Amino acid sequence: MAQQAAPQKQGLGPGFWPVTIGLTVLNAIISWYIVVTPIFDTYLHLSEAAAPAGDIDALFTYLSVVGNAIFVYVVGYIIYFSIVWRRRASDPPDAIGIQVHDNPKLELWWTIIPAILVLTVAIFSVRIWMNLQNQIGDVLTIESIGHQFKYEFRYPRLKKSVYDEAHIPVGTPVTLQVTSGDVIHSFWVPAVRLKADMVPGLVQTMRFTPERIGKYPIVCTEFCGTKHGNMVGYLYIDSQPDFGHWIAAQFKAEGRGDGPISLNSGQAAAGQQLFGEKCSACHSVGPFTQKIVGPGLGNLANDPDHPNLVTGEKPTAEDISHVLIGGYQGLDNSQGKSGPSIGVMPNRQANGLSNADIANLVAYLLSLSQKKP
Repeated sequence: MAQQAAPQKQGLGPGFWPVTIGLTVLNAIISWYIVVTPIFDTYLHLSEAAAPAGDIDALFTYLSVVGNAIFVYVVGYIIYFSIVWRRRASDPPDAIGIQVHDNPKLELWWTIIPAILVLTVAIFSVRIWMNLQNQIGDVLTIESIGHQFKYEFRYPRLKKSVYDEAHIPVGTPVTLQVTSGDVIHSFWVPAVRLKADMVPGLVQTMRFTPERIGKYPIVCTEFCGTKHGNMVGYLYIDSQPDFGHWIAAQFKAEGRGDGPISLNSGQAAAGQQLFGEKCSACHSVGPFTQKIVGPGLGNLANDPDHPNLVTGEKPTAEDISHVLIGGYQGLDNSQGKSGPSIGVMPNRQANGLSNADIANLVAYLLSLSQKKP
């Protein structure tokens, strides 16, 4: 009786591992290009105008690398197997392709590798989402309301709304509350990378910190009517002084202005309470060198080591009020123009300071300087 020959083991096909090495090299080259090339700046011309745009770009880059790997290997193997195991003219009409069953190693790896990729994407995404939700944004709060077909912006202490252009000061954490007055709109600033639907009866919160001065488009990405394509606004990230000038112009347009500040009427006790609410997160009441974010203000008017304000002005009541009104960003100029870079101090609008508040703060700061260090 003739002995039946054992079936020949087929494997994955001739040239499988060289092809795998080639796909790996191709994947590495494309992934390297994705990582080192700023996709948004280079191809979409979208700068990172505010935090957390950098985190969102990092997530997009990671997703692009993962997606590229999946695409390269899946498409590469489809092409490879289609060529190697194609039906040939010499095959009989009833030929059946090689059947692969019960391959634990293959099943193990095609389960583990996608699971790891999905898990890392989930962890990365959740961490960035948590950072978005916990982003500081309590210094300046603005309301934005979508209408057919324009954006309305409401600022603290401004009686009238501003339409189709929002101004915010650089370096100041911003909270933007968006909703709609009619149909569903969308609020998207590509340069900030944040987007939220504007839904009637629902207030959505967006928090970010502007970092780059400039003019950036606001786009509605929800079809909201026949003129949806014309619903474009602009976000202006201004320097602290420019934002102060813009606010002053809005006050003037309303026919009211803040008027001159009477610094002689300031109350030190009221200023002390206000300092705890508005200033203590960045300033101590110790000496100049006792910094938190900005310098200590305990000896502001009589510090022999730092006789000038950070602006380079003398520490008079009027010059102190100038800093409180206009804010400050840049170098510490108290000892010339070669000092270190310091934090950004919000202006009066961002801090919500009235004339009386400024007078009270000046009175309190000068009272600290009269005490012994």
